[in-house]
Amino acid sequence: MAQAAQASAPAVGFLYPGYSAEDDYPRLERILAEAGADVRLPLVHTDIGEDAHRVDALLEMGSAARLAAKVAEVKQQGVQAVVWACTSASFVFGWDGAHDQVRELSATAGLPASSTSFAFAGAVRDLGVERVSIAATYPEDVAELFTGFLKAAGAEVVAMRGSGIITAAEVGTWGEEEVLALARGGDHPEAQAVLLPDTALHTAAWIPALEEELGKPVLTANQVTAREGLRLLDLDVRCPALGALFA
Repeated sequence: MAQAAQASAPAVGFLYPGYSAEDDYPRLERILAEAGADVRLPLVHTDIGEDAHRVDALLEMGSAARLAAKVAEVKQQGVQAVVWACTSASFVFGWDGAHDQVRELSATAGLPASSTSFAFAGAVRDLGVERVSIAATYPEDVAELFTGFLKAAGAEVVAMRGSGIITAAEVGTWGEEEVLALARGGDHPEAQAVLLPDTALHTAAWIPALEEELGKPVLTANQVTAREGLRLLDLDVRCPALGALFA
């Protein structure tokens, strides 16, 4: 009976590139459940090809064919929406190209769809902030593309710091201290929020600590991706354990 109740809960499916911080999603599901949200967040891994924060590799990673190859598998989870849980392999297509990517994913799945890049744009808008800083794991040339994406979304980026990390696999090994140091290094006095744009980075358990450390909202990739999924399901959830965005 409990299994049937769980299966009937609203669900958003995530297409996640490779293996790095995918365990953030069951963690997010548990945190949301503790806040009273009855929602499932099933995840399916996509084939990423080359694990590299490099423009050509990211364009291939986010190609329509690679995403489409896993749509049937994620739909088997009984989902009502699907999100491409990757920032770099969505914003690398640019504002218009990222819209095309999401439209194609939605058409293939026959479901509402979005991506982590649009999740960030929506989170910045919903927080009501105008000036943000970016603390990125990526090389600076890739991080600059995220800056351009946010500007197209109407945000002012007052500072951007890249970390030069090439692979998602390396990012996935970072612990709380490394994540706190990343956020501190990317903060700026004029920034009203700090963005950590990499779904390969574990952050779900540390958002309150990040916000306490910086004294302002912190938006992380897996956090905003989960919230974008809830938005597609028309679920408005209050969950202080996931930071100001959920408050």
